[in-house]
Amino acid sequence: MVSSGSKLWQFCYTAYSLIDDRLVDGFAGGILFVALEAHFEQTIRSEIEFSGVGLHSGAPVSMRLIPAPAGSGIVFRRTDLDNFEIAAVGRNVAKVSYATSLMRQSVLISTTEHLLSALIGVGVDNVIVEVDNLEVPILDGSALPYVQAFHLVGLKQQRRKREYLKILKEVEVRDGSKFIGVYPGSGYRIQYTIDFPQPIGYEMFTGDLATGDYVKWIAPARTFGFKEDERMLRDMGLIRGASKDCAIILSGQRVENGPLRFEDEFVRHKVLDLIGDLALAGRRIQGRVVAERAGHAMHTALVQRLMRDRSAWELAHGYNEVAEPEAAVGHLRPAAVA
Repeated sequence: MVSSGSKLWQFCYTAYSLIDDRLVDGFAGGILFVALEAHFEQTIRSEIEFSGVGLHSGAPVSMRLIPAPAGSGIVFRRTDLDNFEIAAVGRNVAKVSYATSLMRQSVLISTTEHLLSALIGVGVDNVIVEVDNLEVPILDGSALPYVQAFHLVGLKQQRRKREYLKILKEVEVRDGSKFIGVYPGSGYRIQYTIDFPQPIGYEMFTGDLATGDYVKWIAPARTFGFKEDERMLRDMGLIRGASKDCAIILSGQRVENGPLRFEDEFVRHKVLDLIGDLALAGRRIQGRVVAERAGHAMHTALVQRLMRDRSAWELAHGYNEVAEPEAAVGHLRPAAVA
C-alpha cells in the first residue's frame, strides 16, 4: 500500500492490468519529459508513504518519502535508529550480492536499487527516504509502484540547475565473461545482455532514459528467481520475504506465476537494477552503458572505479546533445549451449 496525504492507494501488484497505458503514457509525455528537458533539479510535491516487507529480511517495514531542498540529493533516514542518515552515494556502498546495501558507521539500509532506479528514471534529484527497518520494502518487485506514486503527487521543479555526470572516456570492469563499461555519448543509453538457463535464455535490451523509455519499458519489470535456488538462499539468510506477489518464480522450464509483463522482462529488470546502482554515482549519467552478464557487484564496482578516475568525467548542466527518440528494443534467442 502507498498513501499520499489522506488518501490510501492500493496497487494490484500481480496483475499486468496494473500497467495502465493512459497513466504511463500520460506520465511519460508530461512530467517525465519536463524532468529531462528542464535541466533543473526536482523533488516530489508532497510526502508519500509505502508499507510492505523486505525481500531478504522478510521484516515488515514502513517507508516515507519526504520532499527535500535543492542540492540535498537522496538521503536514507533510519527512523528506528534516532533518524540516522545515510546518503545514497558510492562511498557508502556496503555488501553487494543479491541486492545493493548502503552502510555508514555500521548502520545498514538494504535493497535500495528499485527505489533509486525509480527516482533517477523519473528525474527526482532530492528526497529524504525514511524507513523504520533495515530494508526497503520490495512492493511488487519492480519500480512501477514508485513511478505511479510520483505521478499521483507530482514533481516540483527547484531553482538549482541539475548537474549531470558527463562521461569523457571509457571506464570498464571485467570479470571473466562478465563485463560492464561506460562510454561518452548523448542521452543516457543502456545496452544490457543476459544469458541464463532456460526458460530465460539469451536476452538483450537497448533503451535510452533521455527519450522516455524508463516509465513504460523498464519500470514495470519485476525481479526474478529460480525455485531450485530457494533453499540455498534461505540458508544464507536471503529471500525470506519473497513470494509470487513480489517476484517472478521460475521452476524447471517454466514461469510459475505468469503472465510476464514483457516477453523479455528478465533483462529489463536487470536494466532497472543497473539504473538504481549507477544512481550511487550521485548524479544522472550522460553517456552510454554496456553490460554483459553483469550484476549488482559489477554495477557498483563500475561506480567506484568511475569515481576514482576524475579524468573520466566532468559535471555538466544539461545535455549538450539531445538523443533522437527511438523505441526501446529487446532481442531474444535460445540459451547458449555449452
